[in-house]
Amino acid sequence: MREVAGRVLIDAAREAAAHAHAPYSHFGVGAVALLADGQMVTGANFENASYGLSLCAETVTLATANSQGRLREIVAIGVIGGALAKDGTLGGSALVTPCGRCRQIINEAAQLAGRDIDIYCASADGSAFAYFRASELLPHAFGPADLGVK
Repeated sequence: MREVAGRVLIDAAREAAAHAHAPYSHFGVGAVALLADGQMVTGANFENASYGLSLCAETVTLATANSQGRLREIVAIGVIGGALAKDGTLGGSALVTPCGRCRQIINEAAQLAGRDIDIYCASADGSAFAYFRASELLPHAFGPADLGVK
């Protein structure tokens, strides 16, 4: 059951990755957040010529959910990425997981929501698939609770 739900999220993340703006790395990433009511919010990475200003797909997705007032409603996240072809398709067999910055941002959403968010990750070609809990990807995380925010 978990893998079936994860594959639905990965398919939505793959569609989002087609909108990646990755003219420098040519590495597209798509992400999707599943909300408590079943709706999904998607995002793609957005690179910038000043590399440090680039945005990861997960960050775009969580910021979009937040802008809709729904950050605390996230129950699961799907992430996929790989080499970006000119037609927008992804390629590659390496499993893509959230970077450290994204793990911290996911932790923020998880702590504010009061739940350990499910995270599904996949390779572009679908040969690698993994499931994690947010707490597994960032153990001993610093977050809102450490500052007295609930």
